[in-house]
Amino acid sequence: MMRSSIVKEGIERTPHRSLFKAMGYIDEEIRRPLIGIACAWNEIIPGHIHLRQIAEAVKAGVRMAGGTPIEFGVIGVCDGIAMGHEGMRYSLPSREIIADSIEIMAQAHRFDGLVLVGSCDKIIPGMLMAMARLDIPAILIAGGPMLPGKYRGKLIDFKNAYEAIGEYKTGKITLEELKEVEERACPTCGSCAGMFTANTMNCLAEALGVAPPGNGTIPAVYAERVRLAKYVGMLIVKLVEKSITPSKILTREAFLDAIAVDLALGGSTNTVLHLPAIAREAGVDLTLDDFDELSEKVPTLCKLSPAGPYFVLDLYEAGGVLAVMKELDKLGLIHKDRLTVTMKTVRELLEGVTVLRRDVIRSVENPWSPRGGIMILKGTLAPRGAVIKIGAIPEHLRYFEGTAKVFDCEEDAVKAILDGKIVPGNVVVIRYEGPKGGPGMREMLAATAAVAGMGLAESVALVTDGRFSGATRGLAIGHVSPEAAEGGPIAIVRDGDRIRIDLKNKKLDLLLPPEEIEKRLKEWKPPRPKISKGYLLRYSRAVSSADKGAVFQL
Repeated sequence: MMRSSIVKEGIERTPHRSLFKAMGYIDEEIRRPLIGIACAWNEIIPGHIHLRQIAEAVKAGVRMAGGTPIEFGVIGVCDGIAMGHEGMRYSLPSREIIADSIEIMAQAHRFDGLVLVGSCDKIIPGMLMAMARLDIPAILIAGGPMLPGKYRGKLIDFKNAYEAIGEYKTGKITLEELKEVEERACPTCGSCAGMFTANTMNCLAEALGVAPPGNGTIPAVYAERVRLAKYVGMLIVKLVEKSITPSKILTREAFLDAIAVDLALGGSTNTVLHLPAIAREAGVDLTLDDFDELSEKVPTLCKLSPAGPYFVLDLYEAGGVLAVMKELDKLGLIHKDRLTVTMKTVRELLEGVTVLRRDVIRSVENPWSPRGGIMILKGTLAPRGAVIKIGAIPEHLRYFEGTAKVFDCEEDAVKAILDGKIVPGNVVVIRYEGPKGGPGMREMLAATAAVAGMGLAESVALVTDGRFSGATRGLAIGHVSPEAAEGGPIAIVRDGDRIRIDLKNKKLDLLLPPEEIEKRLKEWKPPRPKISKGYLLRYSRAVSSADKGAVFQL
């Protein structure tokens, strides 16, 4: 019996069928499996501007396989456009709205299956959270990555537009050159061309097994992406027929494999928020310790922007996510007998897969680094943990000790950086930007890009209880827990305090005597909330700390 039977079968459902017929559905369509197409198309996100085409291809596939597609909308925030101002407070909180809205639509209308059509930073995690929560047959398909731009013979992407601001401020480029970077950094639709959060999560959806091979790497503008969407439409009908649900795919082993792929790719630190949040919905226990333990075993195989010169286009040409998994399997790091939405096991998907470009995906015998691209730090400044993208850190910066320059919001820090008030040897501390304190845990790309643009990327560190964009490079530490708004040690740091970052020992310490730290913590008083109404106020009251995935504590 189909799940949708309750809204369309029997004499009692005459009114329900009447409403379907008001929209033009005929009896043959109503009798078929009803497949919800959750599409995040909008005209504000480059990764979403083309999703109507992807959704139409999915619907064509559904119809070919004997199902009836029913499309509905999903909101989305463009992190790039929201970056650097109050709008970024809404990015991470939108993840929960996305998950909730998909749950509402699927449960209210009793869809037999779901195809989730999204692309960017919080949309994909929100969709995957809903998929895990609902546990009805579902597949994710993304819009695909943007192609890199070209500026005077050099390939560039979104991060270069930010870094160019600092370069202009320091006289390294002219206003005309700045404008040229603006025109060329983002040349096509799609999620920004580097291994930033959107592309990381789309690759990890493949690794989890809830998206088809190619989901993370086939460029947005390639016809292959449309063909993949048609295949997904056909596949979801088969999943409904065989009652294959996400709980059969999203196992603990799947999440561990996704972490391994993340570490090998040197992916965005935001995955440390999103994977635990998705795992929680799936009933799987996943902690920062899992990331930490695997980071010691998984080598860094790729140096994709912002950590290196390659882009997701290069990863596609090198064989994609499956090629990375094939390489990791040499070390026994992949659980090959688990199921995927293709109805094949990982073992079957890896058959015949080879690495096609060794400059992009290195072998496990010759990695960029013997450890993974993300590191969990703990210490007196971050008792419950903090996150750094170590794959983007040069070897000589693995130990850094500096003087704190403290700011209670991102805007003040960025102004100080661009005004030349930050000097080599400083540790820029940006606090009250966590999930509760922000509220919303804003990304600090404006700050890190300003540091890079001012030529300070290898002489200044940044530490925050907020987040860093996947486009971040340099000595940037985020997710400091407990956050300042919870009275964590980051709340009591003062200008001039010494901070030590020791990546060899995975430590982040405020260099004060324990009694001084204890004295300051006792004297600390929470500041007035930044937000006094609306969704962000409700969000700040319900959200957990970053080390728990910034999920609602309900």
